[in-house]
Amino acid sequence: MSVAHTEVTSQADGPCEEEDCGIRDVLDRIGDKWTVLVMVELVKGVRRFRELHRAVPGISQRMLTLTTRQLCRDGLVERTAYPTIPPQVEYRLTPMGRSLAEAIERLAGWSREHKSAIEDAREQWDAAH
Repeated sequence: MSVAHTEVTSQADGPCEEEDCGIRDVLDRIGDKWTVLVMVELVKGVRRFRELHRAVPGISQRMLTLTTRQLCRDGLVERTAYPTIPPQVEYRLTPMGRSLAEAIERLAGWSREHKSAIEDAREQWDAAH
């Protein structure tokens, strides 16, 4: 596949490889930048919607709504709505969400550890190409 490849593929494009079946959509979810940033914030504890919105730089209210809804649908986040005026909504990680957050933290640690080496490799690549 070329670097410029932009086509969307689906399972309908060919037979489902046994190891690939069912994981693409999960990897898409956990690889999404908004998902990662929301998860990182929720590791710190229960957050209200407005707290999440302020804590995740650059995310729109609509994108935060979509992201939290998907995380709840996937069983990674629990949403609790309180019947107050105005309504208050809180989000917290589920046990499965906490296990994913641990994996994200390991990946973040790897990224911090190798950041300089990756920057150097990019500079070398760009200079040669």
